[in-house]
Amino acid sequence: MNKLLLEGLTDAIGFLAGALLGFGVGRLAGWDVFATGYTGSSVAGILLAGLGGGAGLQLARRWRAGRRKEE
Repeated sequence: MNKLLLEGLTDAIGFLAGALLGFGVGRLAGWDVFATGYTGSSVAGILLAGLGGGAGLQLARRWRAGRRKEE
């Protein structure tokens, strides 16, 4: 598989998985990302989803770096 395609796919999957996990944790905590207006709970939910996406992206990149060392 093309190296750049693999990099893009793993980045996208990592970001999406992390953002969905952050969104789910926020929903369990009662923070509604889609609430009307910018309430404290909606901002906290948005922040958690963003942090989850960033963490997922970093995990995907570390996973790729680890696989590179094995080869």
